[in-house]
Amino acid sequence: MALPVRTIFKHLHRVVHKFTSPKRFLSSGSGSGNKEPPGGGRVFSGIQPTGVPHLGNYLGALENWVGLQNQYPSVLYSIVDLHSITQPQDPALLRSNILDMAASLLACGIDPERAILFQQSQVSQHAELSWILGCLTSMPRLRHLPQWKMKSKVKKEGSVGLYTYPVLQAADILLYKSTHVPVGEDQVQHLELAQDLARVFNNRYGDLFPEPSALLSSTRKVKSLRDPSAKMSKSDPQTMATIAITDSPDDIALKVRRAVTDFTSEVTFDPETRPGVSNLVTIHAATAAIGVEEAVCRARGMDTAAYKTLVTEAVVQRLTPIREEIRRLRGDRAHLEAVLARGALRARELAAPVLQEVRQRVGFC
Repeated sequence: MALPVRTIFKHLHRVVHKFTSPKRFLSSGSGSGNKEPPGGGRVFSGIQPTGVPHLGNYLGALENWVGLQNQYPSVLYSIVDLHSITQPQDPALLRSNILDMAASLLACGIDPERAILFQQSQVSQHAELSWILGCLTSMPRLRHLPQWKMKSKVKKEGSVGLYTYPVLQAADILLYKSTHVPVGEDQVQHLELAQDLARVFNNRYGDLFPEPSALLSSTRKVKSLRDPSAKMSKSDPQTMATIAITDSPDDIALKVRRAVTDFTSEVTFDPETRPGVSNLVTIHAATAAIGVEEAVCRARGMDTAAYKTLVTEAVVQRLTPIREEIRRLRGDRAHLEAVLARGALRARELAAPVLQEVRQRVGFC
């Protein structure tokens, strides 16, 4: 029995979509090993201005961001200050933190000629698209996302902004028709919301947004130096737990020397049974740009105390030029403001026509 022509075309459409979807070409991977989908792509990611990044931020995200500038024809990195006010902020400190983050990103290797670096709140289209997408999102869908479950549990309640935080994240991504988003494993569910909202909008108003794919970094998570069961964090109350990228060599040496290990002197990599020593191996391998096996090989014959000196040397060597460049950039506030202003102008040029198309399809104009 012959199939109707319409059925044949629908089947062909599904086949074509399967083999041309961005997800087919890339769903995850490390920065240097990814291949661009045909026609290139657009990368978007954001970072909150909550002080100078720490070593975990640098190795887990920012180093990857720098590499992506060379792999994709269009890259946008945003200092997401709208996201930061879901928690109480001192206005003067927030202004200072925004410039500190700009200085940190530039010092780590973000090139404003190859990537658009901008302050999120200076592009009003983010907030407007967030409202529109929020009207396409159900409350149960947001209630089960990790951001809300984690932070509202700590505070016993949460603001509306914290609740709808993932919708704003989706708007950040979709506003630029981004095809790829570098994320940590703990952010994958939020990216899935952006993918869902792209589908919902496209089904209701016609195809407009690509479904963005995740770029998962191959770098292992850097753990707290005082509690290797937890991630390294800027909010950790233990000052010895976190290495800031602006720490002096003496500060780094002290923190590594006091890092929690165990009673076995040999250096091995076994995150399950020896998390503290394994965290040092991860840090050594990442900062020295070698594999974990090579890091363990270089530690052969050393006890953990001697190995901590080797780790310190690798961290200091990697962070010293970054720290010095941050110090230089902090002294040139006008330059930092100019970089962000140019970035915001370029971001608005991309965002405005997309939002105008959204407004027209929704029926606002």
